[in-house]
Amino acid sequence: MGTILDGKRVAAELRARLEGRIAALTERNARPALRIIRVGENRDDLAYEKGILKACSLLGVDVYVSALPEDASSGAPLEALRRANADESIHGIMVFRPLPERFAGEAVHAAIDPGKDVDCMSPLNLERLFEGRPGGFAPCTPEAVIEMLKAYEIPLRGANVAVVGRSMVVGRPLAMLLLREDATVTLCHSRTRNLSAVTRRADIVVAAVGRARFMTPEFFGPDAVVIDVGINDDGSGKLCGDVDFERCEPRVGAISPAVGGVGAITSTVLLAHVVLACEGIAKINGCNLT
Repeated sequence: MGTILDGKRVAAELRARLEGRIAALTERNARPALRIIRVGENRDDLAYEKGILKACSLLGVDVYVSALPEDASSGAPLEALRRANADESIHGIMVFRPLPERFAGEAVHAAIDPGKDVDCMSPLNLERLFEGRPGGFAPCTPEAVIEMLKAYEIPLRGANVAVVGRSMVVGRPLAMLLLREDATVTLCHSRTRNLSAVTRRADIVVAAVGRARFMTPEFFGPDAVVIDVGINDDGSGKLCGDVDFERCEPRVGAISPAVGGVGAITSTVLLAHVVLACEGIAKINGCNLT
């Protein structure tokens, strides 16, 4: 039976590390603040927003939501971004993606202030990430995967890691973060030949393919560490991951569940970025945070 990797425990540890830093900022009237920009009422966006609001409440981070209707004008997200960029009381901006097709997504990505871009949407921050240069924030979900692995002291240096999924939201940036940790990374996708043979050889497998229960026991070796990033509707209204958890859990070394796994960490990583951005502004304004 595999070890179940508890994202809620990891998130609680991250929050404990943030509490003192937030208290130091608040004492100096530099309260961290996040602006969320959402278009429409997508169920996944609303679920993620709920998690962020809860995390903000627990930590004492201010959060404001710009909820734009599905039929908002094509320039509405850009205008919301312009206001958030200019608002000195806002330290981090989170835009839920993907935006509906009729909005100019690339223009929105380019418009965000890189210093407030706490989920790595700006082309400048993506460039920094892929070139391995300092500065900017990594995307929250890939960073949450790294936090999960480190919390459970799973060795990354020299490890063979298979990342299944090559999206710019998870797969590709996660590969860059793993390379920073000196892992050997195989980035897999829908056209990978003999995918299960590739993943069976990996020490760590990250499932980010976006298909319900796609990965079954034959995809994993007996000692594999399996990180499931997927959140899918199983067809009956229940949430499930990209991995068939019930079948795979007894046959791998460790595994994260779809609910209470990486997703539980992601919102806390987001707030860690907001706190870091606020600390940077506080230091510029002459606050001593030590």
